[in-house]
Amino acid sequence: MRIGVLGTGNMADALATQWVRAGHEVIIGGRDVGKAEQLASRIGDGAKPADLRTAAEAADDVVLAALPYAAGADVVGALRSALEGKAVLDCSNPIGPGFRLLTEGGPSAAQRLAAAAPEAHVIKAFNVCHEDVWRMQPPVFDGRPLAVPLCGDDEASLARARELVRNIGCEPLAAGGLERASLVEATALLFIGLWVGEQVDAQAIAPPLAFVTGPR
Repeated sequence: MRIGVLGTGNMADALATQWVRAGHEVIIGGRDVGKAEQLASRIGDGAKPADLRTAAEAADDVVLAALPYAAGADVVGALRSALEGKAVLDCSNPIGPGFRLLTEGGPSAAQRLAAAAPEAHVIKAFNVCHEDVWRMQPPVFDGRPLAVPLCGDDEASLARARELVRNIGCEPLAAGGLERASLVEATALLFIGLWVGEQVDAQAIAPPLAFVTGPR
């Protein structure tokens, strides 16, 4: 795939590096092209720098929106024509001070992107874990690959997202349509609050699948 990346931060770095290693062509787009050049140089292996619009236009099927929540809808809306028909993977988390969900009572971050570019196929993905988890080769814990929940409505776009999940050694998890993205974002908020705020192992709150309805 030829993947356009919107953003030059840590998530863009982590995921784009993995996808380049998997053989994909990556175009790093930034508001500051100098930062895009620095990131593309650090990733290497043919990663190319560009401005945001060029990165979006150059992508053949998939664009990663690795953007701060506050800027995401504005950036995606400005690129609406360049994103038409493409899968847009949203990895943002709308988290405010005190681990507060900034979208409470309104549409999810992913739904805001979809409203800003309705001809695109927005998918919520890669938002639950810290960027350094995505740098692992691969993210496997106790012999079990990390599962990545995906929320989206377009099957062709979801198929591409599943491929990109597997490229980094993880397993895609069907989490429903885009209307369920708010649940995935809230889950990320809960987990981050437990991990960072309370120093609690969030995995401890859920029983294994075989025991979800109690012992058998």
